[in-house]
Amino acid sequence: MCGRFDLHAPKAQISKYFDLAECPDVSPRYNIAPTSNVLVIRQRPDVGRVGQLVKWGLVPSWAKDPSIGAKLNNARAETVAAKPSFRTSFARHRCLIPANGFFEWEAVIVDGKTRKQPYYIRPAEEDGLFAFAGLLARWRAPDGTDLVTACIITTMPNSVMEPIHDRMPVVLDRDAWKGWLAPGNSAMESLEALLKPCPADAMLAYPVSAVVNRTGVDGAELIEALAAA
Repeated sequence: MCGRFDLHAPKAQISKYFDLAECPDVSPRYNIAPTSNVLVIRQRPDVGRVGQLVKWGLVPSWAKDPSIGAKLNNARAETVAAKPSFRTSFARHRCLIPANGFFEWEAVIVDGKTRKQPYYIRPAEEDGLFAFAGLLARWRAPDGTDLVTACIITTMPNSVMEPIHDRMPVVLDRDAWKGWLAPGNSAMESLEALLKPCPADAMLAYPVSAVVNRTGVDGAELIEALAAA
């Protein structure tokens, strides 16, 4: 799964890295959790790639109420094309979700007890950004207002992630961005083929403080490696 990530790169860096025609103002955030607003990148016809702030937790258009989004922050690559909650978004409304890195928790035994050790995973490329494969959905409330939401697609772990967790976000290579974002791309088999673990040498992982467990804490200290590491 992917339940926490960070995006602290400035707007100018994000815009340049993803070649955005438009991007909203974004503040540095080091502990982004589900149900909060996140930056997504989509392809707008006749404009190009644009950034947009949406809520993390997919609410399908057919949902009775938006509470379902709390359970749909991730979609599994193996079933995303067929599962009713995600299949329409996968076919028509794909996006990228930029991140400086993400957090995952490894179950470890300490003094005979199991505890969760958080890890921070970032691109191996200095100043690089991850491009998570994401989905979008628009839900209309009874009062006529629209709620736009997103989720992150996850896949099996690569060799860096395998000792830590059995899932990881799908990180799309730059060469895949155009096809993934193209609104008219309905080549389902080709799209599904992109939903695989990224190369292990494209990322680094190291343990960080358990302070990140508290969703209300946000600061650069959350992505600093533990001194013991």
